[in-house]
Amino acid sequence: MKVTFENPDKINGLMTLTVEEADYKENVEKTLKDYRKKANVPGFRPGMVPMGMIKRQYGMAVKVDVINKALGEEIYKYVNDNKIQMLGEPLPSEKQAPVDVEGKAPYTFVFDIAVAPEFKIELTNKDEVDFYNITVDDQLIDRQVEMFASRAGHYDKVDNYQDNDMLKGDLRELDENGNTKEGGIIVEGAVLLPSYIKADDQKKLFEGAKLGDILTINPRKAYPESDVEISSLLKISKEEAAGVTADFSYQITEISRYVKSEVNRELFDRVYGEGNVKDEKDFREKIADGLKAQFVNDSDFKFIQDLRKYCEEKVGDLNFPEDLLKRIMLNNNKDKGEDFVNKNFDMSLKELKWHLIKEQLVAANGIKVEDADVKGAAKEAARAQFAQYGMNNVPEEYLENYAADMLKKKEYVDGLIDRSVDRKLVEVLKKVVKLNEKSATLDEFNKLIGGEQA
Repeated sequence: MKVTFENPDKINGLMTLTVEEADYKENVEKTLKDYRKKANVPGFRPGMVPMGMIKRQYGMAVKVDVINKALGEEIYKYVNDNKIQMLGEPLPSEKQAPVDVEGKAPYTFVFDIAVAPEFKIELTNKDEVDFYNITVDDQLIDRQVEMFASRAGHYDKVDNYQDNDMLKGDLRELDENGNTKEGGIIVEGAVLLPSYIKADDQKKLFEGAKLGDILTINPRKAYPESDVEISSLLKISKEEAAGVTADFSYQITEISRYVKSEVNRELFDRVYGEGNVKDEKDFREKIADGLKAQFVNDSDFKFIQDLRKYCEEKVGDLNFPEDLLKRIMLNNNKDKGEDFVNKNFDMSLKELKWHLIKEQLVAANGIKVEDADVKGAAKEAARAQFAQYGMNNVPEEYLENYAADMLKKKEYVDGLIDRSVDRKLVEVLKKVVKLNEKSATLDEFNKLIGGEQA
């Protein structure tokens, strides 16, 4: 197969492939013979269907498939052999003339190839990048202790209402005279959290309330913009809730108050496992160690963001084959259309630039990602997920199983590979560039991260 490649502006490639009969004939005949062996045609024994019938029925479709496959293989072989950094998939060129594959070869096919812009990024100890160390102080540890104590708390039954208490009681719909309405809505054991009521005048009705008190409330006034909350409270459909305007009596039958756990042995064992913490001082030290370990990942995340910004500025503007990339993006998102492409193209171009920079950095530093790295990233993600719910002492077996489940899902694997590359890149480049180390409290650090993501 004859292949020519034109790339005058370095980013818009035009590949022309001339297909001769010899490029496909043998594979077409082989495929048709296989079809003949498997063909099940009434009146003929298996494998004895006349080849002429097979060719008439399948010949043209097989020929097209074989030619398409040969074209694909030849394109990628040429791209690899000639070290062309192709972006996306090759697309049939707008310069393509009609091809009559029913006629005799040769056939000429033309493809547009998007080529990455040429640039070089090198980092040395003359390059300076910010690195933030998050300060673990007593105030931060206090907040963590408070969080653990709150999560391990319990409800106590009390006799009078205070802010944030949870109430249970019996709701009865009232008529215009303030009496229980005959055939009206009745809900026994209705749960109310007055602190979450939207209207202040309805919320104030519960101030100083005691067990057994009967209050008059109006659900429509309490939740003026939420039929969902009214339907949940009154155990009726959302459609029925839309028509509710009446007052209701509410007799309080139970008041529950959430009480935080005491900072004691029971809490220590719950958070870090039985017998692993001696006293409150030890508890605080373990919290500090855990925060420091967690903040290493956070600091590394900020570093890779700052490194990216630094590298993008160092490389400067790059010329991309934008029209062709838009066609490729549209081809990959046919169901979403041109509006989607136009709306997301600039961001995709920015991500592509970083992807190309990262590829060079990975290659220059000999970084390779093994299966063990991806598995480690999955376990780290699992550990972080459990930690969000205050589970800091999850057995290794649970982490292994959770990570294994993640690795079975393709939608997770690509992200875990990318995370593994970033981790290795951070590890290497922290030793290459000069770190401009800075200290920040957690609140200051979160503002920095939030500002970048806004």
